[in-house]
Amino acid sequence: MWGEMGKRREALLRVVAVAVFVLLATAAARAEEEGRGGGRRHAYAAMMYMGTPRDYEFYVATRVMMRSLARLRVDADLVVIASADVPVRWVRTLKEEDAVKVVTVENLKNPYEKQGNFNTRFKLTLNKLYAWSLVSYDRVVMLDADNLFLQSTDELFQCGNFCAAFINPCIFHTGLFVLQPSMAVFKDMLHELQIGRENQDGADQGFLVSYFSDLLDRPMFHPPANHTKLHGTYRLPLGYQMDASYYYLKLRWSVPCGPNSVITFPSMPWLKPWYWWSWPVLPLGLQWHEQRRTSLGYDAETPAMLIQAVMYLGIIAVTRMARPNLLKLCHNRRSEKSFIPFPFLHAMVKATAVCSIVVAHVVPFFLVPRTAHPLLGWPLYLLGAAALCSIVISVFLLPPLPVLTLLLGIVGSLFVMAFPWYSDGITRALALFGYAFCCAPFLWASLTRTVISLQSLLEREAAFLRLGESMPLSESNKLY
Repeated sequence: MWGEMGKRREALLRVVAVAVFVLLATAAARAEEEGRGGGRRHAYAAMMYMGTPRDYEFYVATRVMMRSLARLRVDADLVVIASADVPVRWVRTLKEEDAVKVVTVENLKNPYEKQGNFNTRFKLTLNKLYAWSLVSYDRVVMLDADNLFLQSTDELFQCGNFCAAFINPCIFHTGLFVLQPSMAVFKDMLHELQIGRENQDGADQGFLVSYFSDLLDRPMFHPPANHTKLHGTYRLPLGYQMDASYYYLKLRWSVPCGPNSVITFPSMPWLKPWYWWSWPVLPLGLQWHEQRRTSLGYDAETPAMLIQAVMYLGIIAVTRMARPNLLKLCHNRRSEKSFIPFPFLHAMVKATAVCSIVVAHVVPFFLVPRTAHPLLGWPLYLLGAAALCSIVISVFLLPPLPVLTLLLGIVGSLFVMAFPWYSDGITRALALFGYAFCCAPFLWASLTRTVISLQSLLEREAAFLRLGESMPLSESNKLY
């Protein structure tokens, strides 16, 4: 009997010991997680720095991307690596309104500035190396601001020490890559910068391609079904970095490699999707703006756009009520005695009128807030061009239709580009080319009609002046 009780007591002690061990292990894991960025072991990170003409646009793009990740309910912290000169109000907005953790850093000196192919807009992109210093996380997905997320990509946190996608056959893209933070790696990278490691473009991509030179030979990443983390380096499937140019060719996605999760826009700076002219010029521009509309909104741009719209409507109203005649103000009865010959004066007036028409179409383009929604930006631009054209029409007494022909042609081209039922991008490009070819004669005819109208006006003014000089005023007419 006593032996049986001893066995039960021993079994009970074993159960208690196991329970205590489990509780201690759980407490230790929780303590470790609390030390890893507020209980999360992973992070999506982006960087911000100052010194380019497009700092504000990239700030807006970063906010939209972070908010889109939050809407996807990703199981990770959102982090921005910001240089010390980023405006305080931007940092405060990221923290308070976007729930983003901001890590302030000093800009890394770029040792490649004197390279022949160095582009100054990449001067501070080496700040991206600070991602390796985020050692409070197990894995970090480092991002550029021009990524458009279609779905959550949390499975990337299962990837190895470094993972990136090849959108170029031989060079991986650093717009999105996975890394395991390590101070040892970070310090080694800084050392490699000091000794001048080879860098083809003088930017972050060239440095990382040189640092992880064997990535092309590494296996493709496939998330383990048991959610364990891999080690080593891996190539990411192309579905994690779908180049927008692939879409423009066929106007649909046909990326069989990996989930179609992230769209990237590695194009020229002025063709990034957050600009208002990005759509319908680039079909995917509207998709980015719709993501912004549902996440961040356009409160920052609305006041300036309303002011411009009211100003343009006022200009149109004034020019409709008053049509001053510039030539009658410039020519008086002493014109024929001027040393400027009439042919030269006529040519100057014609050139001024044509240049004024061009300026009327160009100036409103630069006045629209760059990050406005395309469905608001284009109407505002067209309204502004029409308002300034109305000034030209009134000043030079031109017929309205020839002056507005170019504007009407722009409206037509927008409808041609926005047509949603093209079979592929080539058909769309051919349609736009055909439209331009058909419009060319009308534009030439409108220019000719404008010049003829100016010539007729100038001839009438010259005849009026000659008539006035040849007919002396009577005493009664002099009173008026």
